[in-house]
Amino acid sequence: MSEIRSYRMLIDGHWVPASDGGQFDSINPATGAVWAQIPEATTEDVNRAVDAADRAFSSGPWAKMSPTQRGHCLRRLGDLLAEKSEELGRIETIDTGKMFKETRWQAKYISEFFYFYAGAADKIHGDTLPIDKPDLFVFTKREPLGVIAAIVPWNSQLFLSAVKIGPALAAGNTIVLKASEFASAAMLEFGQLIEAAGIPAGVVNIITGHGDPCGRVLTSHPKIARISFTGGPNAARHVITNSTKNFAEVSLELGGKSPFIVFDDADIESAVNGSISGIFGAAGQSCVAGSRLLVQEGIADEFLGRMAALAGKIRIGDPLAEDTEMGPICTEGQMENIEREVAFAQTEGGRLICGGKRVPGLVGRYYMPTIITCPRPDLRIVDTELFGPVLSVLRFKDEADAIRLANHTEHGLAAGIFTRNGARAHRMVDAVKAGIVWVNTYRAVSPIAEFGGMKNSGYGRESGLQAVYDYTRPKTVWMNTSDETLGSQFVAR
Repeated sequence: MSEIRSYRMLIDGHWVPASDGGQFDSINPATGAVWAQIPEATTEDVNRAVDAADRAFSSGPWAKMSPTQRGHCLRRLGDLLAEKSEELGRIETIDTGKMFKETRWQAKYISEFFYFYAGAADKIHGDTLPIDKPDLFVFTKREPLGVIAAIVPWNSQLFLSAVKIGPALAAGNTIVLKASEFASAAMLEFGQLIEAAGIPAGVVNIITGHGDPCGRVLTSHPKIARISFTGGPNAARHVITNSTKNFAEVSLELGGKSPFIVFDDADIESAVNGSISGIFGAAGQSCVAGSRLLVQEGIADEFLGRMAALAGKIRIGDPLAEDTEMGPICTEGQMENIEREVAFAQTEGGRLICGGKRVPGLVGRYYMPTIITCPRPDLRIVDTELFGPVLSVLRFKDEADAIRLANHTEHGLAAGIFTRNGARAHRMVDAVKAGIVWVNTYRAVSPIAEFGGMKNSGYGRESGLQAVYDYTRPKTVWMNTSDETLGSQFVAR
């Protein structure tokens, strides 16, 4: 693409530049060339977006819509997303380097999340309480929180936006969404569907910019009721600090270093295929990438031999090409960090089985599928999220050893377990400290199922029905049903 696109932000139903005209470049990681310019939001822009969302929540048409009407809007949004999946997928691929066949499919599947939350919109309810006092009828009702600050990273941004926008709007909230500064275009393209879906102006606002001032002002704004953040732990610490200024509720979905555990009774072919997909899918740029392979000693050599053979056959290249199997790394900072950590791991005793360098002969940020065996779990690479196609390997002796190694981490987002022993599978599910556990499969998602982490992988859950309730607060109502005059606790003397 030779022509550089110029994007604008969505604020109060209008497409606007930054108030001071500021912009930043978006780089196509497959070519290294600038392909788009993105507005750099100022403090004034963030304030305008939050104020617009606050008005829409308090007094606009959205505030007067019934839950069923809100559900109709979400369903139309899902329809439009499915119709535009080809176009959205192509833009996301150019902006991020993710394979087109993946982004296209994902954009279409995400419509299911909006359908799910469309159906949930008029199913939100409170309870009647069997109170322990006479002549009192007590019930609870669920009310929306207000303005939601949603912050998404560049990878899987449409999916991660859907699991925030869907439940938040179903519950009646409004949103200011900050797109990643590394790849904002797909979110701004998605914003074109908001008005077409019948969602009133100001209900969804999409701003772009860096952490300061854009993210800082948004997460500390006094009108923000809840912050839903997906990203890294360092940025999350700033979010938590900022939230002390507005006491907003906070949910965090952070990084992972997920163990992929293979026992010697596993279906080896399934486990190899699952591990290859789990770490080299999306070039490893996934928070749930199975980047720590724990393989039982008796099958380790055979298993790693099969993996290395398959890794060497992965077709790397243009992410827009249908026959490409792995695309580029999104940012140069990621690439440099991967190179640095792989080199350091070798000084600590790590041994390369395959990969370990950039792909020769290709323009752009391409890194070879890399497998590195680690003699000890205390190597830095074992518990450092690289966000790239690098697999750290440890061998284990028995079930107890596997549990010890799996939990030897600061992270706790996901885990994979491959075994034919059903009893062992249940024991491992209970023992492994992770918010998501896949058994004999990996990276499956659904709007019906919650996901989230523990430890340094964050807290709170997204997706699933409970997510809708997380965007509400209960109000307790006490009603006196007696016709008797209410007595006084004070006696006149």
